[in-house]
Amino acid sequence: MSQTTHTRRHHWRRVWLNCHLYLGLTVGLVFVLAGLTGSLLVFYVELDEVLNPALQISADSAQQPYETWLQALNKAHPERPAAWRIELPRHEQAMAVARYYKPQETQHLHFAPYMVWLNPYTADVVSSRFWGQTVMTWLYDLHYTLLLDTTGKLIMSIIGGVLLVLLITGIYLWLPAPNKWRTALTFKRHSSTARLIFDVHKLNGVYGLVLLLLLVITGILLELPDTFNPMINQISPLYEMPKVASQPQNKARISVDAAVNIAVQQYPKAQLRWIETPANATGSYRIMLYQTGEPSQRFPKTMV
Repeated sequence: MSQTTHTRRHHWRRVWLNCHLYLGLTVGLVFVLAGLTGSLLVFYVELDEVLNPALQISADSAQQPYETWLQALNKAHPERPAAWRIELPRHEQAMAVARYYKPQETQHLHFAPYMVWLNPYTADVVSSRFWGQTVMTWLYDLHYTLLLDTTGKLIMSIIGGVLLVLLITGIYLWLPAPNKWRTALTFKRHSSTARLIFDVHKLNGVYGLVLLLLLVITGILLELPDTFNPMINQISPLYEMPKVASQPQNKARISVDAAVNIAVQQYPKAQLRWIETPANATGSYRIMLYQTGEPSQRFPKTMV
């Protein structure tokens, strides 16, 4: 290698080293914040129950019919006549949680439903709050949007793109000479504290690269679905929600329990998880059920 080539290579290595360093000291802090909040959100429901012990109840009677739940919601909140989406209790001591997705008060926000906790055994409305007014929902908004709503989603997606540059520059700076791969993939024995910290940083980046790339890329996709879904659709067609509208013929709405029974008959071995009521006279029920093998028990993919 000529002296000129070596000098040029050394120059660009310094450029990329500074790039990697300052990106890590700036957007890397946001990545740490997203990692910490995301780790807590993995236990969203469990932590929410610990933080709100008053929402824990005793199962001393049979559950009220689902239709009674809906009537209790409508009675407590007559100003909210559209669809309610009700999450069934996870266990016998848990409340049912109903969400009203587009309340008048928070229509200017991208996502801020009205949340109602309901005792499934008495059909009493126990607590009502907007999304973002509880610790865990506030933490979710911090993780997802930095508390900046749609602007925060854009900022987080840009930071995700910068983090990709951070990972790529890290790999470039790490790439060893052909005869030094073994050293590059292991800790240096009997080294100084500074060298040990360097090796921890280096090896975490190398061995965790696939996971880190997966986290960053999927995070970007989730922040801007309207931008990336058309591209994904070209590779793997996305499921589109059917637009179903009933034709009312002066007939009464069937009860929530009747709708649930119809859905469960389609998948008798599945577990009921969510009930979405019709938004108006021409709307339809949407029943979500969990089948063994689905990736999320709380947000299953079996729908009637």
